[in-house]
Amino acid sequence: MRCALIIPAWVPEDIFSSKTASSQINYWQPLGTLYVGAVLQKAGHEVKFFNGAFMTHEEILAEVRKFVPEFIGIYSTTFGWEKAKKTASDIRRMTPPLLPLKEGLPRPCIVAGGPYPIARQEYCLEDAGNAVDAIVTGEGEFTTLEIIERLQSGRSLEGVLGVVYREGERIIKNPPRPLIEDLDSLPFPARELLGDVNLYIPPPATYRRKPVAVLTTSRGCNRRCIYCFQIDKERKIGVRYRSVENVLKEIEYCIKQGFREIKFIDDTLAADYDRAMKLAEEIKRSGLDFTWFASACVNQVDKPLLKAFKEAGCWAILFGAESGVQKNLNTIRKGITLEQTRNAVKWAKEAGIKVSTPFMFGIPGETFEEGLQTIEFAIELNPDIANFHAITPFPGTYLYDNLEKYGTMSDELSDFTYQGAAFIPYTMTREEILRLRQTAFRRFYSRPMFILKKLFELRNLNDFIAAVRSIKSLFWLWRKSGLFRRAKDKRDQE
Repeated sequence: MRCALIIPAWVPEDIFSSKTASSQINYWQPLGTLYVGAVLQKAGHEVKFFNGAFMTHEEILAEVRKFVPEFIGIYSTTFGWEKAKKTASDIRRMTPPLLPLKEGLPRPCIVAGGPYPIARQEYCLEDAGNAVDAIVTGEGEFTTLEIIERLQSGRSLEGVLGVVYREGERIIKNPPRPLIEDLDSLPFPARELLGDVNLYIPPPATYRRKPVAVLTTSRGCNRRCIYCFQIDKERKIGVRYRSVENVLKEIEYCIKQGFREIKFIDDTLAADYDRAMKLAEEIKRSGLDFTWFASACVNQVDKPLLKAFKEAGCWAILFGAESGVQKNLNTIRKGITLEQTRNAVKWAKEAGIKVSTPFMFGIPGETFEEGLQTIEFAIELNPDIANFHAITPFPGTYLYDNLEKYGTMSDELSDFTYQGAAFIPYTMTREEILRLRQTAFRRFYSRPMFILKKLFELRNLNDFIAAVRSIKSLFWLWRKSGLFRRAKDKRDQE
Protein backbone atom coordinates (compact mmCIF):
# COMPACT_ATOMS: atom_id res chain seq x y z
CA MET A 1 0.00 0.00 0.00
CA ARG A 2 1.19 3.54 -0.73
CA CYS A 3 1.71 5.33 2.61
CA ALA A 4 2.48 9.00 3.15
CA LEU A 5 3.79 10.19 6.52
CA ILE A 6 3.45 13.94 7.03
CA ILE A 7 4.63 16.61 9.42
CA PRO A 8 2.51 19.69 8.60
CA ALA A 9 4.23 22.82 7.33
CA TRP A 10 5.65 25.16 9.96
CA VAL A 11 8.20 27.95 10.20
CA PRO A 12 10.60 28.85 13.04
CA GLU A 13 8.56 31.95 13.87
CA ASP A 14 5.70 29.64 14.91
CA ILE A 15 7.85 28.74 17.92
CA PHE A 16 10.54 31.36 18.42
CA SER A 17 10.83 35.10 18.15
CA SER A 18 11.86 36.04 14.61
CA LYS A 19 14.81 37.94 16.14
CA THR A 20 16.30 34.94 17.97
CA ALA A 21 15.10 31.98 15.90
CA SER A 22 18.44 31.54 14.11
CA SER A 23 20.20 30.72 17.41
CA GLN A 24 17.42 28.50 18.77
CA ILE A 25 15.91 26.58 15.88
CA ASN A 26 16.12 22.80 15.99
CA TYR A 27 15.27 20.84 12.87
CA TRP A 28 14.73 17.57 14.66
CA GLN A 29 14.70 14.10 13.16
CA PRO A 30 11.22 12.73 13.96
CA LEU A 31 12.22 9.33 15.34
CA GLY A 32 8.65 8.23 16.04
CA THR A 33 7.64 8.83 12.43
CA LEU A 34 10.82 7.17 11.14
CA TYR A 35 10.17 4.09 13.30
CA VAL A 36 6.65 3.84 11.86
CA GLY A 37 8.09 4.19 8.36
CA ALA A 38 10.63 1.42 9.03
CA VAL A 39 7.95 -1.01 10.25
CA LEU A 40 5.77 -0.28 7.20
CA GLN A 41 8.68 -0.72 4.82
CA LYS A 42 9.63 -4.00 6.45
CA ALA A 43 6.06 -5.21 5.82
CA GLY A 44 6.43 -4.38 2.12
CA HIS A 45 4.60 -1.05 1.91
CA GLU A 46 5.77 1.93 -0.14
CA VAL A 47 6.47 4.88 2.17
CA LYS A 48 7.17 8.55 1.50
CA PHE A 49 7.82 11.22 4.10
CA PHE A 50 6.84 14.86 3.61
CA ASN A 51 8.38 17.15 6.22
CA GLY A 52 6.75 20.55 6.64
CA ALA A 53 9.93 21.92 8.20
CA PHE A 54 11.31 22.12 4.67
CA MET A 55 8.15 22.19 2.56
CA THR A 56 5.29 24.65 2.32
CA HIS A 57 1.71 23.56 2.83
CA GLU A 58 1.08 23.84 -0.90
CA GLU A 59 4.16 21.75 -1.71
CA ILE A 60 2.97 18.99 0.63
CA LEU A 61 -0.45 18.97 -1.05
CA ALA A 62 1.19 18.81 -4.48
CA GLU A 63 3.37 15.85 -3.46
CA VAL A 64 0.39 14.04 -1.95
CA ARG A 65 -1.58 14.59 -5.15
CA LYS A 66 1.32 13.21 -7.18
CA PHE A 67 1.95 10.19 -4.94
CA VAL A 68 -1.75 9.23 -4.58
CA PRO A 69 -1.35 7.56 -1.17
CA GLU A 70 -3.89 5.12 0.16
CA PHE A 71 -2.89 5.79 3.77
CA ILE A 72 -1.79 9.10 5.30
CA GLY A 73 -0.35 9.47 8.79
CA ILE A 74 -0.11 13.02 10.16
CA TYR A 75 2.08 13.84 13.15
CA SER A 76 0.98 16.56 15.55
CA THR A 77 2.34 18.36 18.57
CA THR A 78 0.08 20.56 20.69
CA PHE A 79 1.05 23.83 19.02
CA GLY A 80 0.86 22.11 15.61
CA TRP A 81 -2.66 20.70 15.92
CA GLU A 82 -4.36 23.50 13.97
CA LYS A 83 -1.92 22.96 11.11
CA ALA A 84 -2.47 19.21 11.26
CA LYS A 85 -6.24 19.75 10.97
CA LYS A 86 -5.76 22.06 8.01
CA THR A 87 -3.46 19.58 6.28
CA ALA A 88 -5.96 16.75 6.74
CA SER A 89 -8.90 18.92 5.67
CA ASP A 90 -7.20 20.22 2.53
CA ILE A 91 -6.14 16.74 1.51
CA ARG A 92 -9.70 15.52 2.05
CA ARG A 93 -11.06 18.30 -0.14
CA MET A 94 -8.80 17.51 -3.07
CA THR A 95 -10.82 16.86 -6.22
CA PRO A 96 -11.17 14.61 -7.99
CA PRO A 97 -10.93 12.06 -5.15
CA LEU A 98 -7.52 10.49 -4.89
CA LEU A 99 -8.99 7.02 -4.98
CA PRO A 100 -12.48 5.55 -5.31
CA LEU A 101 -14.54 4.58 -2.31
CA LYS A 102 -13.98 1.07 -1.02
CA GLU A 103 -16.06 -0.71 1.56
CA GLY A 104 -17.65 2.60 2.50
CA LEU A 105 -14.32 4.10 3.63
CA PRO A 106 -13.09 7.28 1.94
CA ARG A 107 -9.61 7.21 0.46
CA PRO A 108 -7.06 8.06 1.45
CA CYS A 109 -7.49 6.94 5.04
CA ILE A 110 -6.14 9.77 7.18
CA VAL A 111 -4.84 9.00 10.67
CA ALA A 112 -3.34 11.42 13.21
CA GLY A 113 -0.77 10.58 15.85
CA GLY A 114 1.82 12.30 18.00
CA PRO A 115 1.79 13.84 21.50
CA TYR A 116 -1.38 15.93 21.17
CA PRO A 117 -3.62 13.28 19.54
CA ILE A 118 -2.33 10.70 22.03
CA ALA A 119 -3.28 12.99 24.92
CA ARG A 120 -6.65 14.21 23.61
CA GLN A 121 -7.83 11.12 21.63
CA GLU A 122 -11.61 11.39 21.03
CA TYR A 123 -11.50 15.16 21.26
CA CYS A 124 -9.11 15.35 18.31
CA LEU A 125 -11.36 13.14 16.20
CA GLU A 126 -14.37 15.31 17.04
CA ASP A 127 -12.42 18.52 16.46
CA ALA A 128 -11.09 17.43 13.07
CA GLY A 129 -14.52 16.43 11.78
CA ASN A 130 -14.57 14.16 8.75
CA ALA A 131 -11.03 15.16 7.77
CA VAL A 132 -9.50 12.52 10.07
CA ASP A 133 -10.61 8.88 10.16
CA ALA A 134 -8.73 7.67 13.22
CA ILE A 135 -6.36 8.61 16.04
CA VAL A 136 -3.44 6.47 17.20
CA THR A 137 -3.51 6.63 21.00
CA GLY A 138 -0.07 5.23 21.85
CA GLU A 139 3.10 3.96 20.21
CA GLY A 140 2.40 3.99 16.51
CA GLU A 141 4.53 1.29 14.90
CA PHE A 142 2.35 -1.80 15.11
CA THR A 143 -0.94 0.06 15.48
CA THR A 144 -0.36 1.78 12.13
CA LEU A 145 0.65 -1.49 10.52
CA GLU A 146 -2.53 -3.18 11.73
CA ILE A 147 -4.68 -0.28 10.50
CA ILE A 148 -3.20 -0.68 7.03
CA GLU A 149 -3.69 -4.43 7.07
CA ARG A 150 -7.36 -3.87 7.94
CA LEU A 151 -7.70 -1.37 5.09
CA GLN A 152 -6.12 -3.80 2.64
CA SER A 153 -8.57 -6.51 3.58
CA GLY A 154 -11.57 -4.15 3.53
CA ARG A 155 -12.31 -4.69 7.22
CA SER A 156 -13.22 -2.08 9.82
CA LEU A 157 -10.94 -0.95 12.64
CA GLU A 158 -13.04 -2.71 15.24
CA GLY A 159 -10.79 -4.25 17.88
CA VAL A 160 -7.53 -2.67 16.67
CA LEU A 161 -5.79 -1.85 19.94
CA GLY A 162 -4.59 1.72 20.38
CA VAL A 163 -7.11 3.34 18.02
CA VAL A 164 -10.01 5.77 18.24
CA TYR A 165 -11.88 5.75 14.95
CA ARG A 166 -14.91 7.07 13.17
CA GLU A 167 -17.67 4.78 11.98
CA GLY A 168 -20.31 6.89 10.29
CA GLU A 169 -21.39 9.45 12.86
CA ARG A 170 -20.10 7.35 15.76
CA ILE A 171 -16.69 7.65 17.41
CA ILE A 172 -15.45 4.35 18.77
CA LYS A 173 -12.59 3.99 21.22
CA ASN A 174 -10.72 0.70 21.27
CA PRO A 175 -8.68 -0.44 24.29
CA PRO A 176 -5.06 0.80 24.46
CA ARG A 177 -2.26 -1.21 22.90
CA PRO A 178 0.34 -2.55 25.34
CA LEU A 179 3.66 -0.76 25.11
CA ILE A 180 6.42 -2.45 23.13
CA GLU A 181 8.63 -4.15 25.70
CA ASP A 182 11.15 -5.81 23.35
CA LEU A 183 12.58 -2.70 21.71
CA ASP A 184 15.26 -4.79 19.99
CA SER A 185 12.46 -6.26 17.87
CA LEU A 186 11.96 -2.93 16.10
CA PRO A 187 13.83 -2.17 12.88
CA PHE A 188 16.12 0.85 12.97
CA PRO A 189 14.41 4.14 12.07
CA ALA A 190 14.07 4.66 8.31
CA ARG A 191 16.47 7.60 8.12
CA GLU A 192 16.65 7.21 4.36
CA LEU A 193 13.21 8.84 4.28
CA LEU A 194 14.74 12.10 5.49
CA GLY A 195 16.32 13.01 2.19
CA ASP A 196 19.17 15.50 2.72
CA VAL A 197 20.28 14.68 6.27
CA ASN A 198 22.40 17.83 6.43
CA LEU A 199 19.18 19.82 6.79
CA TYR A 200 18.49 18.16 10.13
CA ILE A 201 20.73 19.96 12.57
CA PRO A 202 20.33 20.89 16.25
CA PRO A 203 20.69 24.54 17.33
CA PRO A 204 24.11 26.15 16.79
CA ALA A 205 26.72 25.27 19.43
CA THR A 206 24.90 22.03 20.35
CA TYR A 207 26.76 19.82 17.89
CA ARG A 208 30.38 19.35 16.86
CA ARG A 209 30.15 17.43 13.60
CA LYS A 210 27.48 16.91 11.00
CA PRO A 211 25.42 15.24 9.83
CA VAL A 212 23.94 14.47 13.23
CA ALA A 213 21.81 11.36 13.86
CA VAL A 214 19.22 11.36 16.63
CA LEU A 215 19.06 8.03 18.48
CA THR A 216 17.25 6.68 21.52
CA THR A 217 18.49 3.69 23.54
CA SER A 218 15.36 3.42 25.69
CA ARG A 219 11.76 4.53 26.02
CA GLY A 220 9.81 5.78 28.98
CA CYS A 221 10.68 7.21 32.35
CA ASN A 222 10.16 6.18 35.97
CA ARG A 223 10.21 9.74 37.29
CA ARG A 224 7.06 11.79 37.96
CA CYS A 225 7.81 15.38 36.94
CA ILE A 226 4.50 17.23 36.72
CA TYR A 227 5.29 18.81 33.35
CA CYS A 228 6.44 15.65 31.54
CA PHE A 229 4.23 13.73 29.10
CA GLN A 230 4.59 9.96 29.01
CA ILE A 231 2.43 7.39 27.24
CA ASP A 232 2.82 5.20 30.34
CA LYS A 233 1.06 7.82 32.44
CA GLU A 234 1.02 5.83 35.67
CA ARG A 235 4.68 4.79 35.22
CA LYS A 236 3.63 1.16 35.64
CA ILE A 237 6.29 -0.07 33.23
CA GLY A 238 8.95 2.60 33.70
CA VAL A 239 11.97 2.60 31.43
CA ARG A 240 12.20 0.05 28.64
CA TYR A 241 15.75 -0.56 27.46
CA ARG A 242 17.30 -1.69 24.23
CA SER A 243 20.26 -4.01 24.62
CA VAL A 244 23.68 -2.37 24.44
CA GLU A 245 24.49 -4.70 21.54
CA ASN A 246 21.45 -3.51 19.58
CA VAL A 247 22.36 0.13 20.22
CA LEU A 248 25.92 -0.45 18.99
CA LYS A 249 24.58 -2.01 15.79
CA GLU A 250 22.46 1.07 15.12
CA ILE A 251 25.40 3.38 15.78
CA GLU A 252 27.47 1.38 13.28
CA TYR A 253 24.61 1.58 10.79
CA CYS A 254 24.35 5.37 11.25
CA ILE A 255 28.07 5.79 10.61
CA LYS A 256 27.78 3.70 7.44
CA GLN A 257 25.00 6.06 6.35
CA GLY A 258 27.41 8.96 6.72
CA PHE A 259 26.49 10.38 10.12
CA ARG A 260 29.37 11.74 12.19
CA GLU A 261 27.67 12.60 15.46
CA ILE A 262 24.98 10.97 17.59
CA LYS A 263 22.51 12.88 19.77
CA PHE A 264 21.07 10.47 22.34
CA ILE A 265 17.61 11.73 23.27
CA ASP A 266 16.66 9.29 26.05
CA ASP A 267 14.93 11.08 28.93
CA THR A 268 18.08 10.14 30.83
CA LEU A 269 20.86 7.97 29.46
CA ALA A 270 21.97 7.10 32.99
CA ALA A 271 18.69 5.74 34.40
CA ASP A 272 20.44 2.35 34.67
CA TYR A 273 23.94 3.23 35.87
CA ASP A 274 25.58 -0.11 35.05
CA ARG A 275 24.05 -0.15 31.56
CA ALA A 276 25.20 3.42 30.90
CA MET A 277 28.72 2.50 31.97
CA LYS A 278 28.68 -0.59 29.75
CA LEU A 279 27.43 1.45 26.79
CA ALA A 280 30.27 3.94 27.22
CA GLU A 281 32.83 1.15 27.52
CA GLU A 282 31.52 -0.62 24.42
CA ILE A 283 31.51 2.59 22.38
CA LYS A 284 35.12 3.21 23.39
CA ARG A 285 36.09 -0.40 22.62
CA SER A 286 34.45 -0.23 19.18
CA GLY A 287 36.81 2.49 18.00
CA LEU A 288 34.01 4.01 15.91
CA ASP A 289 34.71 7.54 14.68
CA PHE A 290 31.91 9.73 16.01
CA THR A 291 31.17 12.25 18.73
CA TRP A 292 28.05 12.25 20.86
CA PHE A 293 25.76 14.29 23.09
CA ALA A 294 23.51 12.94 25.86
CA SER A 295 21.04 13.94 28.57
CA ALA A 296 21.14 12.67 32.14
CA CYS A 297 19.61 13.39 35.52
CA VAL A 298 22.00 14.99 37.98
CA ASN A 299 21.35 12.39 40.71
CA GLN A 300 22.21 9.51 38.37
CA VAL A 301 25.77 10.43 37.43
CA ASP A 302 29.12 10.52 39.19
CA LYS A 303 32.75 11.21 38.34
CA PRO A 304 33.58 7.70 37.01
CA LEU A 305 30.55 7.60 34.69
CA LEU A 306 31.17 11.06 33.28
CA LYS A 307 34.86 10.25 32.79
CA ALA A 308 33.82 7.09 30.91
CA PHE A 309 31.42 9.15 28.76
CA LYS A 310 34.22 11.55 27.84
CA GLU A 311 36.64 8.75 26.98
CA ALA A 312 33.97 7.23 24.74
CA GLY A 313 33.56 10.43 22.71
CA CYS A 314 30.86 12.32 24.62
CA TRP A 315 31.59 16.03 24.21
CA ALA A 316 28.44 17.54 25.79
CA ILE A 317 25.71 16.64 28.24
CA LEU A 318 22.39 18.18 29.23
CA PHE A 319 21.34 18.28 32.88
CA GLY A 320 17.78 19.40 33.64
CA ALA A 321 18.53 21.93 36.38
CA GLU A 322 15.05 23.55 36.11
CA SER A 323 15.22 25.84 39.16
CA GLY A 324 17.59 27.43 41.65
CA VAL A 325 15.07 27.13 44.49
CA GLN A 326 14.67 23.77 46.24
CA LYS A 327 11.01 24.41 47.05
CA ASN A 328 10.25 24.71 43.35
CA LEU A 329 12.20 21.56 42.48
CA ASN A 330 10.07 19.74 45.05
CA THR A 331 6.89 21.19 43.56
CA ILE A 332 7.65 19.86 40.07
CA ARG A 333 8.67 16.49 41.60
CA LYS A 334 12.08 16.62 40.00
CA GLY A 335 13.58 14.42 42.70
CA ILE A 336 16.91 16.26 42.80
CA THR A 337 18.67 18.76 45.04
CA LEU A 338 20.59 21.92 44.22
CA GLU A 339 23.75 20.32 45.57
CA GLN A 340 23.35 17.34 43.22
CA THR A 341 23.10 19.78 40.31
CA ARG A 342 26.21 21.63 41.46
CA ASN A 343 28.14 18.36 41.72
CA ALA A 344 27.02 16.99 38.36
CA VAL A 345 27.96 20.19 36.55
CA LYS A 346 31.32 20.35 38.32
CA TRP A 347 32.15 16.68 37.58
CA ALA A 348 31.21 17.04 33.91
CA LYS A 349 33.44 20.10 33.56
CA GLU A 350 36.30 18.27 35.29
CA ALA A 351 35.87 15.41 32.82
CA GLY A 352 36.11 17.87 29.93
CA ILE A 353 32.46 17.64 28.89
CA LYS A 354 30.52 20.74 27.86
CA VAL A 355 27.40 21.30 29.96
CA SER A 356 23.93 22.49 28.97
CA THR A 357 21.36 23.29 31.68
CA PRO A 358 17.75 24.22 30.93
CA PHE A 359 15.76 26.18 33.51
CA MET A 360 12.07 27.06 33.68
CA PHE A 361 9.99 29.92 35.00
CA GLY A 362 6.34 29.93 36.02
CA ILE A 363 6.54 26.87 38.26
CA PRO A 364 3.42 26.54 40.45
CA GLY A 365 3.92 28.63 43.59
CA GLU A 366 7.02 30.35 42.21
CA THR A 367 7.40 34.08 42.81
CA PHE A 368 9.19 36.64 40.68
CA GLU A 369 11.89 36.93 43.36
CA GLU A 370 12.45 33.16 43.25
CA GLY A 371 12.79 33.42 39.48
CA LEU A 372 15.60 35.91 40.06
CA GLN A 373 17.23 33.37 42.41
CA THR A 374 17.13 30.81 39.58
CA ILE A 375 18.99 33.27 37.34
CA GLU A 376 21.65 33.68 40.03
CA PHE A 377 21.93 29.89 40.34
CA ALA A 378 22.44 29.57 36.58
CA ILE A 379 25.23 32.14 36.73
CA GLU A 380 26.79 30.31 39.70
CA LEU A 381 26.77 27.01 37.81
CA ASN A 382 28.24 28.73 34.74
CA PRO A 383 27.38 25.99 32.22
CA ASP A 384 28.46 26.33 28.60
CA ILE A 385 24.83 26.71 27.51
CA ALA A 386 21.84 27.74 29.59
CA ASN A 387 18.27 27.89 28.36
CA PHE A 388 15.33 29.52 30.07
CA HIS A 389 11.85 28.23 29.29
CA ALA A 390 8.32 28.80 30.51
CA ILE A 391 6.89 25.70 32.18
CA THR A 392 4.16 24.34 29.93
CA PRO A 393 1.19 22.11 30.93
CA PHE A 394 1.08 19.96 27.81
CA PRO A 395 -2.08 17.86 27.53
CA GLY A 396 -1.56 14.50 29.20
CA THR A 397 0.72 15.83 31.95
CA TYR A 398 -0.09 15.96 35.65
CA LEU A 399 0.02 19.76 35.54
CA TYR A 400 -2.55 19.87 32.73
CA ASP A 401 -4.83 17.38 34.45
CA ASN A 402 -4.71 19.29 37.77
CA LEU A 403 -4.55 22.82 36.42
CA GLU A 404 -7.09 24.35 38.78
CA LYS A 405 -4.79 23.63 41.75
CA TYR A 406 -1.91 25.63 40.37
CA GLY A 407 -2.90 28.42 38.00
CA THR A 408 -4.49 29.35 34.68
CA MET A 409 -3.80 28.26 31.13
CA SER A 410 -3.85 29.94 27.74
CA ASP A 411 -6.57 28.85 25.32
CA GLU A 412 -4.16 29.41 22.40
CA LEU A 413 -2.50 26.15 21.36
CA SER A 414 0.22 28.20 19.68
CA ASP A 415 1.46 29.14 23.19
CA PHE A 416 2.39 25.52 23.97
CA THR A 417 6.03 25.74 22.90
CA TYR A 418 8.06 26.37 26.12
CA GLN A 419 8.37 29.89 24.73
CA GLY A 420 4.86 31.30 25.02
CA ALA A 421 4.03 31.09 28.74
CA ALA A 422 0.93 28.97 28.24
CA PHE A 423 0.66 28.48 32.01
CA ILE A 424 0.43 31.25 34.61
CA PRO A 425 0.76 30.24 38.28
CA TYR A 426 -1.39 32.05 40.82
CA THR A 427 1.78 33.59 42.27
CA MET A 428 3.02 35.30 39.11
CA THR A 429 1.83 37.16 36.02
CA ARG A 430 2.50 36.32 32.40
CA GLU A 431 4.39 39.57 32.03
CA GLU A 432 6.67 38.58 34.91
CA ILE A 433 7.44 35.20 33.31
CA LEU A 434 8.35 36.86 30.02
CA ARG A 435 10.44 39.46 31.87
CA LEU A 436 12.30 36.73 33.78
CA ARG A 437 13.11 34.90 30.55
CA GLN A 438 14.50 37.99 28.91
CA THR A 439 16.41 39.03 32.04
CA ALA A 440 17.89 35.55 32.33
CA PHE A 441 19.17 35.46 28.76
CA ARG A 442 20.55 38.99 29.04
CA ARG A 443 22.36 38.43 32.34
CA PHE A 444 23.71 34.97 31.57
CA TYR A 445 25.03 35.62 28.07
CA SER A 446 26.18 39.25 28.51
CA ARG A 447 28.84 38.51 31.13
CA PRO A 448 32.21 39.71 29.81
CA MET A 449 34.11 36.67 31.08
CA PHE A 450 31.58 34.34 29.47
CA ILE A 451 31.86 36.13 26.13
CA LEU A 452 35.66 36.16 26.31
CA LYS A 453 35.75 32.44 27.07
CA LYS A 454 33.52 31.67 24.10
CA LEU A 455 35.71 33.73 21.77
CA PHE A 456 38.79 31.81 22.87
CA GLU A 457 36.95 28.53 22.24
CA LEU A 458 36.28 29.28 18.56
CA ARG A 459 37.86 26.42 16.63
CA ASN A 460 36.02 26.05 13.33
CA LEU A 461 33.46 27.55 10.96
CA ASN A 462 30.55 26.01 12.88
CA ASP A 463 31.76 27.66 16.10
CA PHE A 464 32.06 31.00 14.29
CA ILE A 465 28.55 30.78 12.79
CA ALA A 466 27.11 29.87 16.20
CA ALA A 467 28.87 32.87 17.76
CA VAL A 468 27.55 35.26 15.12
CA ARG A 469 23.99 34.02 15.58
CA SER A 470 24.29 34.26 19.34
CA ILE A 471 25.57 37.82 19.15
CA LYS A 472 22.67 38.73 16.87
CA SER A 473 20.18 37.19 19.33
CA LEU A 474 21.87 38.95 22.25
CA PHE A 475 21.52 42.27 20.45
CA TRP A 476 17.77 41.79 20.15
CA LEU A 477 17.52 40.62 23.76
CA TRP A 478 18.94 43.95 24.85
CA ARG A 479 17.00 46.07 22.37
CA LYS A 480 13.51 44.57 22.58
CA SER A 481 11.76 44.54 25.93
CA GLY A 482 8.86 42.44 24.65
CA LEU A 483 10.92 40.03 22.60
CA PHE A 484 9.19 36.87 23.86
CA ARG A 485 5.70 38.22 23.42
CA ARG A 486 3.68 36.57 20.67
CA ALA A 487 2.83 38.63 17.60
CA LYS A 488 -0.88 38.44 18.50
CA ASP A 489 -0.20 39.96 21.93
CA LYS A 490 1.74 42.82 20.35
CA ARG A 491 -1.12 43.55 17.95
CA ASP A 492 -3.61 43.51 20.83
CA GLN A 493 -1.52 46.03 22.77
CA GLU A 494 -1.29 48.30 19.75
